Amino acid sequence: MTTNSVIRRVAQKEVRLFFGSPVAWLFLAGFAALTLFLFFWVESWFARNIADVRPLFEWMPLLLIPLSAALTMRMWSEERRTGTLEHVLVQPVGIWRFVLGKFLACTGLLLLALLATLPLPISAALMADLDWGPVAAGYLASLLLGAVYISIGLFVSARTDNPIVSLIGSAFLGSLLYLASSHTLTALVTDSSAEWLRLLGSGARFDNITRGVLDIRDLGWCLSLIIGFLALNVFSLERERWARDTHSRKQRRATTAIFLLLANLLLANLWLQPLSGMRLDVTEGKLYSLSPTTQQILGQLQEPLLIRGYFSNRTHPLLAPLVPQLRDLIEEYASASGGSIRVEFIDPAEHPELEREARDRFRMNATPLQIADRYQSTLVNAWFHILVRYGDEFTTLGFTDLIDVRSAGNTEAEVRLRNPEFDLTRAIRDVLQQYQLGDELFSTIEQPVELVAYVSPHALLPERLRQYRDAIQAQLDAQVANSGGKFSYRFAEPEANDGALAQHLADTWGFQPMIAGLGEEQRFWFYLTLEDERQVVQLPTDAFDPEDFPTVLEAGLRRFASGLTKTVALAVPEMNEQMARFHLGAPTFANLEQAITRDYSIRSEQLSDGSVDPDADILAVVAPHALDTASLFAIDQFLMRGGTVVLATAPFSVELSNGEMRLLDYPSGLDTWLAAHGLRIAPELVLDEQNAPFPAPVLRRVGDYEFRDVQMIDYPYFLDIRPPALNPQHPITATLPQLTLGWAAPIDVQPVQGLRSTLLLRSSEQAWTSANRDILPQQEGQAGPRFAVEGETGSRVLGVVLEGRFQSAFASRGAPAIDAENGREPRGLLRQSAESARLVLFSSNDFMDDQMLNAMVAAAGTQYLSPLELFMNTLEWSLQDQSLLSIRNRAHFNRTLPPMSREAQQWIEYLNYGLAVVWLLILAGVHRLRTSLRRRAYRRRLGL
Repeated sequence: MTTNSVIRRVAQKEVRLFFGSPVAWLFLAGFAALTLFLFFWVESWFARNIADVRPLFEWMPLLLIPLSAALTMRMWSEERRTGTLEHVLVQPVGIWRFVLGKFLACTGLLLLALLATLPLPISAALMADLDWGPVAAGYLASLLLGAVYISIGLFVSARTDNPIVSLIGSAFLGSLLYLASSHTLTALVTDSSAEWLRLLGSGARFDNITRGVLDIRDLGWCLSLIIGFLALNVFSLERERWARDTHSRKQRRATTAIFLLLANLLLANLWLQPLSGMRLDVTEGKLYSLSPTTQQILGQLQEPLLIRGYFSNRTHPLLAPLVPQLRDLIEEYASASGGSIRVEFIDPAEHPELEREARDRFRMNATPLQIADRYQSTLVNAWFHILVRYGDEFTTLGFTDLIDVRSAGNTEAEVRLRNPEFDLTRAIRDVLQQYQLGDELFSTIEQPVELVAYVSPHALLPERLRQYRDAIQAQLDAQVANSGGKFSYRFAEPEANDGALAQHLADTWGFQPMIAGLGEEQRFWFYLTLEDERQVVQLPTDAFDPEDFPTVLEAGLRRFASGLTKTVALAVPEMNEQMARFHLGAPTFANLEQAITRDYSIRSEQLSDGSVDPDADILAVVAPHALDTASLFAIDQFLMRGGTVVLATAPFSVELSNGEMRLLDYPSGLDTWLAAHGLRIAPELVLDEQNAPFPAPVLRRVGDYEFRDVQMIDYPYFLDIRPPALNPQHPITATLPQLTLGWAAPIDVQPVQGLRSTLLLRSSEQAWTSANRDILPQQEGQAGPRFAVEGETGSRVLGVVLEGRFQSAFASRGAPAIDAENGREPRGLLRQSAESARLVLFSSNDFMDDQMLNAMVAAAGTQYLSPLELFMNTLEWSLQDQSLLSIRNRAHFNRTLPPMSREAQQWIEYLNYGLAVVWLLILAGVHRLRTSLRRRAYRRRLGL
C-alpha cells in the first residue's frame, strides 16, 4: 500500500463519517447562518457602505475556533474510545500518514464551510468595484488559521478518549491563541509587550493577511504552528507504541528530534521577523507597496534623509496595531532608497532630549487619548508622529495626517492608516523641494528658456517705458550670467520689416499695439514671453514697475522648473464672520484652502483690480458671485496668457441652517464669458436616481402641524458619480473611484473652433433636471421622502475641460478701463491665448464647501475627501505636477457601494441566505449520490 493511498483512504473515510452525522449538517448550516448574520446585522455592511467584504473576516478568527474544534473532536478520541486506535498503531505504515489523512479531511471540510460564504464577495463585485486581492487573501488567511486550529484540535483529540473533553480543550487552546493579540489582553501591558503578544496571537496575524499582504512572516507563523502541532500529534501517538518504563535509543532520538523541530520552528520565526520586505501585495493598485512614483522621488535624494517615528509605548488600543504597519512601510522606504534614508523609532518618554527637540524645534506635541483599563478610564498623552528631515528642511506628520476613522451605526469605529505611502512620499517630496529652493532656480530647469521681448524702438516708447526697458535689461543680463547657460533673452521690434512680426503676433497670440493712456494716439508694443521647446508663457507687464520685474520673471521661470512649489491664486467669496458663525451667507471653503496649502503656495485673489497675482501658476475661482467687468477681464487675460483657469460655479447655492435648507439665486456674472467659449450652464439643477445619502431636514406633517426633522435620506440632488461617468481615461478622474456632487447644474457644451473639449463628469442615464426652488424633502407616508421625476431622463454633463487657442471675450469690445487710485487706468488686451491655455469647469458652487463636506461626515461615517481630491487632481494635472497623482486616491474607504433602495438591500441579503442553503443542498446531494454509488459497487463485489 503506497503512502498516498493510505492518506487518501483515511481522508475519504473521515469525510464520509462526517457527512453521515446529522449534527454535522446542523453545524455547517449554523456556521453559514451565523457568518451571514454577523456580516449583515452585527457589522451592518450596507450602513458601513464600503465595497469590500472585510466584515466577513472580522469574526472569522473566533468563528473558526468552534468549527475546527467540532471537526477534530472525535478524530482520535473516538478511535481511542472504540478501541480502533490499537489497530492503527500496529499497522506497518507510519503514524504520520494517518495524522496527515485526518488533517487533510478536516481541512477539506473547513474549505467546504468557507465556500458557503463565497456568494458574499460575488454579490459585492456585481454591485461595486470590488478589490479581489484582499478577498482572496482573506480566504487564504481563513484556511490557514483554520488549519492551525485543526492541527491543535488533532493533537488534543489524541490525548483523550472523550470527544467533549477534546472539544473543550481544543476550543480553549484556540481561544488562548486568539486572546494573545486581542485588545482585552494587550490593553493590560505596555505597547512593547503588546507588540510581542500580537506576534504570538492569531488575530493580528490574520488581520495582516486579510488586508491584502502575504507576508512571509505571517505565512511562516501559520505553517510553523501547523507543522509543530502535527508533529506533536505524531509524537504523542508514536509514544503509544513504546513499551512503558523503557528508554531506548530510538525513543531518545525521537524525543530529541521533536524538540529540535520545535526549536527550529521557533528560531525560523525569530529569523524571519526582521525581514519586512519579503511580502506580496495582492491589492489592486498595490496599496501596501511602494509605487514607481515613490521610487522615482527616492532616486532624487543626493544626501541622507532621516525618517524618525515617534510612537509611545502606551497608546490607544486601536492605534497600536497600526504602528507595526508604519514601521514596515518606513523600513521599506529605507530599503528602496539604497542607503539614502536613515530610519529611527523612538518613544519620546524614554528620550527626554528628543522629546524636547520634537516640541521646541519640530512643533510636535503628544495627542491626549482616552483609554480604559480594568479599573478606570484615563487619558494618555500618546505620540503618533513621523518626522521627515533632509538637510535643514523638515516636515512632520501627525495623528490627523495619517489616520482615517470610520464609524457606522452601532459598530465599533474602524481605524486605519489613510494613505501612508502618499503621506510619506509627499513629505519627502516637500522637504526635497524646499532643500532645492535653497539653490538657484535654474538648477531645477531642464531645458534652456529664452525671454523674447516684443518691444518697440525707444523713439516710440513713452518715457516711463524707456526707463523700464533699460532697467529690466540690466536685470536680464544679471540673470543670464547666473543661469549657467539655462537662460537667454532677445529683443524683437514688431514694427521691423514693414510690421511683418506685428502681424504675426496679432494672428498667433492676439497681441495688439498699446496706448499710453486715454486720448493718446501714439501706439507701441511691449510684450514679454518666456519660451522653451514645449510651451510659451507671457509675463504680465501692466504695472511696468522695475522693482516688480524680478518677481514677475521668477514666477514665469517657475512654470518651466520641475520640483518647485507652485502658486495657486484662489478666488472664493468673501466671508462675513458673523454670518458664517451661523452657517449663513456665502459658502466657506476652509477645508479646500487647507488642502491646497498642503501641496502649493496659495494666494487669496480678489480679481476686482482687473489682474491676477503675477506669482500665480494657476487661477481657481470657486463659487463666484456677481463678478464685475474687471474681474471677468482678469480671468480672461490670465487664460489668454496660456494659464489654466479652474471654475466651480452654478446659478444656485444652498444654505443650511437650523433645520432649514434653502435654494438661493447665485448669479456668477460668468454666463456671457462662458458662452463665448461654447459653455452654457442651465438655470436648473440635476437630480439622479443614482444618488448618495444626505442628512437633510425633512418636512413632516401631522394633522395641521408641520415639523422639520433631520433624517438620513437618499437625496437625488446629491449625485453619486462613478466610472464610466467619471472619465476613466483622463488623469483628473482616472484614479477617483467615486464622487458625490451636490446641487449641480447641467452644462451644455458647444463646439468652438480651435478648442478641444473633454467631458470629465456626467450623471447617470436616470438623471433629470428641475427648476423647482423647493429642495426640502417632504415625508410622504411610510415610503419616505420622494422627488418626482420631471421631463426626460438622461445623462447630463457636470464637468468639462477645454484646451487649445481661446479667443478673448473682450476682443470685440476692447479692454475695459480699470479703476485705479488716480482715475481710470487702461489695460493692454491679449486677443488670443497660447496653445497651453486650459479651462476646467465644474457646475456646482457647493460640492467643496465646508457645510457640504461636514454633512458628508454624518452620511459616510468618515471625512469625505473625494471632492477635494478631484480638485487637487485638477491642479496637479494642470500644473504638470503629476508626481503624486497616481497614489493620491488610494485611501481605504474610497470604494463605496452604489445607491440602493431598502428593498434591494433586503433582496441581496435574503439571496445570500438562500445561496448558502443551496450550497448545503448541493453537498447533501453529492453525498447521497456518492453513498448510493458506493453501495452499488459493494453489492456488485458481493454478487448481489
